[in-house]
Amino acid sequence: MRKIDVIYRFVLHAFFTEKRREFTQKGLAQRFRCSVSTVFHALAVPRTIGAIRVSGRNFTVTNAEKFLTYWATRRRLDREIVYRTYSPGTAIEREGVMPPTVIFAAYSAYRLLYHNTPADYDMVYVYASSLDLLKARFPSRSEPPNLVVFKWDHDLASYGPVTPPVQLFVDLWNLPEWYAHDFHKALAQKLFS
Repeated sequence: MRKIDVIYRFVLHAFFTEKRREFTQKGLAQRFRCSVSTVFHALAVPRTIGAIRVSGRNFTVTNAEKFLTYWATRRRLDREIVYRTYSPGTAIEREGVMPPTVIFAAYSAYRLLYHNTPADYDMVYVYASSLDLLKARFPSRSEPPNLVVFKWDHDLASYGPVTPPVQLFVDLWNLPEWYAHDFHKALAQKLFS
């Protein structure tokens, strides 16, 4: 993920889980080891569309739904794919033999977070720090892929074994399967109600 995406994830996760609304640009720059100008640049469009309000060195999230939707529309998930393959069996069977180092995304993450699914699913998406063990368990095959691995970012592990709900929202927005809409709609109801 790009640094801007990591910043958005942190801010929105804190908003939805801790009800934290106010942040400092300097604090984010220190946390993510980047310049304040990088944080300022990341906040330019959210400020323009009214998703945040900037006052001095602080900013306040004023419309989290708009902010999250903006992030979803600008993210290019397809650029983060590092491996894809086919594996026989059900999605839950594939999930059950994943290495412990993966972080579940998309439909698997939804199922693990909320203990249900709004639709049946076959695709499994994960983030992985290393492909060696994954490729050993799921070798490359010529059939249409039903397992997709995304590039890992170092901060992602701090959120636990599944992607946090805000990133799940963004990932689901960007997936092509017909059932992504059902999952996305169900998650939006959980986040925004």
